[in-house]
Amino acid sequence: MSRTQRERNVAGAFAVRESRQPAVKDARIVLIDDVMTTGATLTACVRPLLRAGAGRVDALTLARVIRTG
Repeated sequence: MSRTQRERNVAGAFAVRESRQPAVKDARIVLIDDVMTTGATLTACVRPLLRAGAGRVDALTLARVIRTG
C-alpha cells in the first residue's frame, strides 16, 4: 500500500479511553513497533496520545523498510 492508503487504513483505529486519560496526561510514552514501513501506524497511535495530553511520545522500531527505485 502507498503511504496515503496506509494512513486511510489506520485512520481512527486507535484511541485513548476517557477513563485512561488521567494516566496519559503529561506522561512520557514510548511506542515500540517491529517494522516501520511508512510511519502511518505510529502516527495514528501518536495523535490520540497527544490529544489526550501526553507530555511526550517517542517511538522505537527494530527495522525500517527502505524503498528503492
